[in-house]
Amino acid sequence: MEINTSQLNFDDNDLIAAIVQNADTGKVLTLAYMNKEALQRTIETKETWFYSRKRQQLWNKGETSGNKQQVKKITFDCDADALLVQVEPLGPACHTGSESCFTNTLYQQEEVNHNVIPDLVSRIQKRRNNPKDGSYTTYLFNEGIDKILKKVGEEASEVIIGAKNNDKQEVTWEIADLTYHSLVLMELLGVSISDIKKELHKRHIQKEGGMDE
Repeated sequence: MEINTSQLNFDDNDLIAAIVQNADTGKVLTLAYMNKEALQRTIETKETWFYSRKRQQLWNKGETSGNKQQVKKITFDCDADALLVQVEPLGPACHTGSESCFTNTLYQQEEVNHNVIPDLVSRIQKRRNNPKDGSYTTYLFNEGIDKILKKVGEEASEVIIGAKNNDKQEVTWEIADLTYHSLVLMELLGVSISDIKKELHKRHIQKEGGMDE
């Protein structure tokens, strides 16, 4: 499928910046560059292709490592000089083995991790695939669905109790516990954050009037 790139503003080297984002979690994975051919191949193969400024050649992410990125959506910014490539990663994005290339903090105003849910999902997946003695998450997976369901039920009850007591801090603690155990259950059953987002969007956002209706 031939794409019309005339609406995009490539730089003097015929390149355009491509920000790669996990479509499921929203986490930024890497920043790379594409020329027209790399963009064309990305769309045709539904896998990310980039242009290496150092090697002066095209490269397919995961071609040798197996850590491919399946493309879900590509958008461009208001100046048409940068792409946002949303993908399903099949492995780490960084050559160091990290999920994301952005792991070094240069400045942080406050201790708020806006990626805490994606990070927690990644940690839960890691514990399921690589069990560790003494890990509570490993313990839950070893015990199986009945134990996990019991904990979900217990934490849901604790949320109710905290709310009836009008205790904001207790409700915060218990919703955090409920969220964690729900994520463990989701991992066990193969339910992703993306699945939940799609269902919420279908139920509440697409409907005329939005969430208030």
